[in-house]
Amino acid sequence: MSNLKDLVLRSRSCRRFFENEPVSREVLMELIDLARLSPSARNAQTIKYIISNTPEKNQLIFPHLAWAGYLKDWDGPEKGERPPAYLMMLSDTRISDNYFCDEGIAAQSILLGATEKGLAGCIVGSIERLKLQKDLKIPKHFKIIQVVALGKPKEKVVIETSKDGDIKYYRDENGIHYVPKRPLDELILEL
Repeated sequence: MSNLKDLVLRSRSCRRFFENEPVSREVLMELIDLARLSPSARNAQTIKYIISNTPEKNQLIFPHLAWAGYLKDWDGPEKGERPPAYLMMLSDTRISDNYFCDEGIAAQSILLGATEKGLAGCIVGSIERLKLQKDLKIPKHFKIIQVVALGKPKEKVVIETSKDGDIKYYRDENGIHYVPKRPLDELILEL
C-alpha cells in the first residue's frame, strides 16, 4: 500500500495516454465512490458524474476540451494518445447552485485513487460547456464543472523546483513533461 505523500508525488496531470488500453466501468465506479466518500461542503453532495469509457462517447467529449494552455504549439493528444475514459463532473442545481470546493476534493480523491491503480488523469477545466451539454443531451439543471480524463499514462512527468518564479510546465526534446513547483519556503508566510 502506498503512503499519501508517495501517491501525491506520483499523481501528476497526464495529457497523453495509451488510448487502446481501456478503463473498465467498474474501476470508474470505484473512483466515483472515493469521491462520494470524501468530504463535501455542508454535506450537500451536489456533484453528479457521467461515465465515458467507450470510443463512441469519448469522441463526443474530446473535441470540446482544450489541453495544456502553456504548451502553445500543442493541440492536445493525438489519436492513439487520447484518454480511454472520462468522468464528467456536473453540479446538480436542483440541490444547490453552489458546490463550494467539492469539485477539487472529489477530483483529488479520484486522481489519487487512479494513481493507486496505476492510472493517471488530468482535470480539464477549459471546456466548451454549452456545446458539450447539447451534444450529450445533458438536462439543463446540470451544469458541467470539469472533466477528469483517465487512462494508463503514456508520458513521463517530472517535478522540479521552479527557477526565478517560472511555474510554466513544459516538455523537453524527448517529450518529458516538467512541472516546476515553488519552493516550500515561498509558500509560508511568517507574520
